Amino acid sequence: MERPVLLAAAAALLLLLLLAGAGAAVTRLRVSANFECRATADSTLSRPRCRRPARAGPPLKPPALALSRARLCLPGQPCQPCLRVRLALPSAELGGVRGLQLNFLELGSNRAGWLQVWRRYRAPGSSSWQVQFDCFPAESGQHVLVSLRTIPDRGLAISRSHLVAAEPPGPVFTHTWVPEARAIEVRVPEGPALMVRLCHQLALECEELPRPFHQQVLVPGGHRVSLLYEFLVPCLCIEASYPHHDSPRSKHCPFRDQPAAYGPELWSSVCFHDYSASSKDQMAMVLSASCPLRPRATLCWREAAAETAPCHDVPNSTASEEEQAYTLDKVDVHPQLCFRFSYGNSSHVECPHRPETAWNVSVSAQGLQLHLRLTSSIPAAFSAALCQRRGGQCEPEAPLYTVTQPEGSAPGELALLLPVQVLGSCVLVWRSDVRFARKQLLCPDVSRRHFGLLGLVLALGLVVTVLLLNCRGAWRPAAGAPGGRPVLLLYSPDSEEHLGLVCALAERLRAGLGCDVRLDLWEAGGVGRAGVLPWLYAQRGHVGRQRGTVLLLWSRGSTRLFRRWRVGVADGTPGDAHDIFGAAMACLHGELGAAGCGSGWVLAYFSRLCSPRDVPRPLRPLPTYRLPRQLPGLLGALRGSPPAPRRCRGRAEGLLHRLLEVGAGEGGPSPRPPGMAAGT
Repeated sequence: MERPVLLAAAAALLLLLLLAGAGAAVTRLRVSANFECRATADSTLSRPRCRRPARAGPPLKPPALALSRARLCLPGQPCQPCLRVRLALPSAELGGVRGLQLNFLELGSNRAGWLQVWRRYRAPGSSSWQVQFDCFPAESGQHVLVSLRTIPDRGLAISRSHLVAAEPPGPVFTHTWVPEARAIEVRVPEGPALMVRLCHQLALECEELPRPFHQQVLVPGGHRVSLLYEFLVPCLCIEASYPHHDSPRSKHCPFRDQPAAYGPELWSSVCFHDYSASSKDQMAMVLSASCPLRPRATLCWREAAAETAPCHDVPNSTASEEEQAYTLDKVDVHPQLCFRFSYGNSSHVECPHRPETAWNVSVSAQGLQLHLRLTSSIPAAFSAALCQRRGGQCEPEAPLYTVTQPEGSAPGELALLLPVQVLGSCVLVWRSDVRFARKQLLCPDVSRRHFGLLGLVLALGLVVTVLLLNCRGAWRPAAGAPGGRPVLLLYSPDSEEHLGLVCALAERLRAGLGCDVRLDLWEAGGVGRAGVLPWLYAQRGHVGRQRGTVLLLWSRGSTRLFRRWRVGVADGTPGDAHDIFGAAMACLHGELGAAGCGSGWVLAYFSRLCSPRDVPRPLRPLPTYRLPRQLPGLLGALRGSPPAPRRCRGRAEGLLHRLLEVGAGEGGPSPRPPGMAAGT
């Protein structure tokens, strides 16, 4: 038994000695020299890179030309044998020499090639040249003739030939996948021991697994070893080699065509680095993967923050990719607006890692209006639209309301009031100044604490409607007169109760009297497109041409804003381009100065929220109506008709007075500045 064992050991040792002559793998053609150089070659050789050696080996004694075998493993190509060339030229032979040329000839196939190495700068000293070329591709078993001459030719010529020996076969092994143990069992047949490891095959090399899964085990012949892996991925390979340095290697990648390798574990092996920035309106992610993946990335939006929530694809939203970095511009960055990465038949959703958003919105019900409060830390434009839920969907309905926080303005609160036609309406809100934005669905909670103000506004609308029906004869326009005179309604945002009453009165004027009511809260889209001042002056011109009325609803907040406006006019301070109330005061001031009276202007105030003393002296010449007592007179003024009969006036005064008192008893909000820009 001892003799066969000794013979096997001797054969293994002889094989190792033969394998030791194999050269190290070369991953690209290159020239190394002890001087600054450049290299050119014919079409049989791709242009090699010329550089100084990182670690200089022992120099050759000039003149010399040495040949040795190596392995060439270019990216995307199988490895093949090649011929490495080392040469040394004596300093005495280098006078006037600017370069050298190597000529190659494979004798069996007559395949030829040449390489030129040029010295970039003339060296101050007279040292010898040391050059190494890696390497000339050759067939196994072929003789290659290499000759050297200088440029220009100084009579120095050296020739050598080399037999490219056949590469011995690599190590042999078998393997078994054990998925329940998350391991691969490798068996080495009888014979020499092998170094065995698992690795991830990249473009040029097989990279070791991260710790603690990296193992390189010496397995004796006839034994087996179990190697654990972290993730089952397509590039997971088994590599075996002999224990000596630079031995041939055998590699097998069994999972490239395994569907299980393209499942969730593939995406678990990827690290996603999120660089998305709301300030740049850009989504950006960089991938660090164990395998060389280039997935496709598109946008999708999640219905909820939970990872199990479905993510709906956004059309035409493919991100650009460069060096594993994926970017998409003009995006409203949001934790639920995500990237869907797709590779083969597998996909993964990755959302921005920062939970905070650049803007937030809340909604509350105020009478027959939805009050949106938007806070934004960046300049942005927002759109909102009412919608009704049908079959799990909520499609936006016209009109569209828009509000803008201009560039350069300080972060703050914006407000929108949307009139509700149907109880239970929801609202969709989104950023409208970007290409990709997630629509947020908000459905207000009309709870018990809202019933007081809601009941007040509903009752106010009901009383006005009944009043209009009972007294419609008194306000019917003359024959031939148009049926819907325009009314431009202006106000200042004094309190939530005041805003609710403004919108309720506007809605009743529109629905009950048929007036063409112009209210900035209802035309936020037009205001946003045209600008505050152009919109106001256009509306004032339209109302004047149609013999309509500008209705100025006054409040205590209006008095404060009026005083501030007068101080600014006296100081010569330019007005805010987004201040509708200030622009309205400037317009009224001009008309009062030109004609001595504000023709077409009417002032009204709610007695609960304001008193006659709050009306500034310059505005007291305007027709002024106290609500609710003088509501019939206001309605007649808006229609251009005589006052209503006394029976209608008394009925309206009593009912509205009691309703306002009931609303106060329900705990309606007290007047307070809401912290929004004036006139919005």
